[in-house]
Amino acid sequence: MDYVKGIFKKRPNRFIAEVEIDGEIQIAHVPNTGRCKELLVEDAVVWLKPSDNPKRKTKFSLHFVENRGHLVSIYSQQANEIVYDAIINGQIKELSCYNNHQREKTIDNSRIDIYLTNENGEECFVEVKGVTLVVGTEARFPDAPTERGTKHLKELIKLKKDGYRAVVFFLIQHPLGESFAPNWENDSVFSKTLNDAYENGVEILVYKCDNRLDGIDLVPESVDFDLGR
Repeated sequence: MDYVKGIFKKRPNRFIAEVEIDGEIQIAHVPNTGRCKELLVEDAVVWLKPSDNPKRKTKFSLHFVENRGHLVSIYSQQANEIVYDAIINGQIKELSCYNNHQREKTIDNSRIDIYLTNENGEECFVEVKGVTLVVGTEARFPDAPTERGTKHLKELIKLKKDGYRAVVFFLIQHPLGESFAPNWENDSVFSKTLNDAYENGVEILVYKCDNRLDGIDLVPESVDFDLGR
């Protein structure tokens, strides 16, 4: 189904946006719980996917927003799909040694985004974070305080201490992002925990994607990061 072009007007709450489509205000679902305040500004051009489900409260979902001349993906759940597909297709060299792939894995009451194994019995847990905030050309996460994100990092630290390979994967969904750093200003707790995770052997991978209305491609080269402080 083709995307529909709209003009963003406002976001009454984190779940919905008011968008002008063909001169009429429509209510659209926002599939991203982050603030996205640097992206979702009044009169920004957005691209929405219509739904033919009559039981849905909203007829549209907001997938892309134009920012500084580029198309930014704000569908946060799609980050998991992009990374998972890229792993299967061998586009992420650091994770190319696994031949068994699984979406989501629950261990010790924790649910991790991706679980990988190989014939040698090696196991790897990957937690994916979509990044939409870019300051200049530096991508930063999170764009709002995230207790859930900090909890995920602590789970990865525990998994690493239990003998598993543990990875936090940041996918930059804004094409202008050329490097990555934790957002100390917005969430110092998450940022410190990310440093703790790295010091405890949790791996940090950062990649970016190229966005088009007819598809999203992972750029098959890792992006540099600086944990700061």
